[in-house]
Amino acid sequence: MTESTVRKLHRRKLLCLLVTVGILCIFRPLTVFAISENEWHIPGETETTTVVDAPGVAETPEELNRLNTANTWTVTYNDGNGELNGSLRILLTLTMIALLPIIVIMMTSFTRIIIVLHFTRAALNTQTAPPNQILIGLALILTFFIMEPTLTDVYNNAVVPFEDGEITQEEALEKGMQPLREFMYPQTQVKDVQLFMDIAHLTWDGENESIPNSVLIPSFMVSELRTAFWIGFMIYIPFIVIDMVVASTLMSMGMMMLPPTTISMPFKILLFVLADGWSLVIGELVRSFYV
Repeated sequence: MTESTVRKLHRRKLLCLLVTVGILCIFRPLTVFAISENEWHIPGETETTTVVDAPGVAETPEELNRLNTANTWTVTYNDGNGELNGSLRILLTLTMIALLPIIVIMMTSFTRIIIVLHFTRAALNTQTAPPNQILIGLALILTFFIMEPTLTDVYNNAVVPFEDGEITQEEALEKGMQPLREFMYPQTQVKDVQLFMDIAHLTWDGENESIPNSVLIPSFMVSELRTAFWIGFMIYIPFIVIDMVVASTLMSMGMMMLPPTTISMPFKILLFVLADGWSLVIGELVRSFYV
């Protein structure tokens, strides 16, 4: 780099520095006031306090949540009970949304319904009719129908009192879990509970209330799988009979190269439609949770 180039760089730096200083000198400093310019004062110069209520006089959750200052505006937070700020509440909400699929699968009737619907489609041998989207949507709708009383109890006994500040977070979780436990109790078999109790080296007195959640949830899942497979087996029986009859007929006619499923599938669909199969399967499936 030549000496002339170095001088040009120094001149440019000096010029930029002078322009920056000039801009700072031209603009006036701005003063920001929380109230009008004629009424502002330094804290401590006036005897007028900005505190609305004296400390310790709040009697209701609404008074406790209110911002206890009065400058020119007031912020009131009415949705919480004073234990969670907005950012933490959003974080917990997003966490619950992320865990919602797991909760739906593990603690509701969704597992039994989707497995039985899959067995029904497999027994009909229709491959992808109805498609998976239809089966999952139907399972979700039926799950909401079955779980609506339980979800209503959770909302009334846990969510509403917690939002009103009447109960703490721990009490809200306990009250919100109780309706789900009451739903899972009748669907869980004793041998499944005893299995997980033995694995966890816990003693059980035989009472439902003494089963911890860490044991009740997997026991409920195993019981739901057993029940769903048993219902699926019962659905398979009439369709197996049709397959056997069709296979025997084809063999007697010497048509052994023709797949029996190709001939039996229309008869399966015909039998299913004439017997109003969807109404029978879904109706009995829903009733199985109310027995």
